[in-house]
Amino acid sequence: MKKSFFAILMIAFISFSACAQKIKESAVPSVVKSTFVKHYPGITPKWEKEKNNFEAGFKNQGVSTSVLIDTKGGLLETEVDIKVEELPAAAMSYLKEHYKGQKIKEAAKITKADGTVNFEAEVSGKDVMFDAAGKFLKEVKD
Repeated sequence: MKKSFFAILMIAFISFSACAQKIKESAVPSVVKSTFVKHYPGITPKWEKEKNNFEAGFKNQGVSTSVLIDTKGGLLETEVDIKVEELPAAAMSYLKEHYKGQKIKEAAKITKADGTVNFEAEVSGKDVMFDAAGKFLKEVKD
């Protein structure tokens, strides 16, 4: 009995620690906050810890946006919510074929630090990732 309780407890801990965790601004390193302020002056984000990086979520001109910043203050990527209809046509075709009858809950455009653009569609608790042309890349459990 003790062993199964311990196993369940460990699984829950690992699951919890793998997800992004909300944190207070005071827990965010100053170099990370400085990078954010440089790019988005006057905006107060909600912070999360995502693996070893920091994610700032906020509204930018009314649009839900998030940026991922590493511990050295490097901006890794920017994610902006888009309308589902704004996904590339090839991505929409893929989704219609592989996720028939399932609703696309959200869509986003992700721009990496090197300028690479990807698109993301949330379907049935999964993030389906595409390149800039709409070619399927991978599926990630949300």
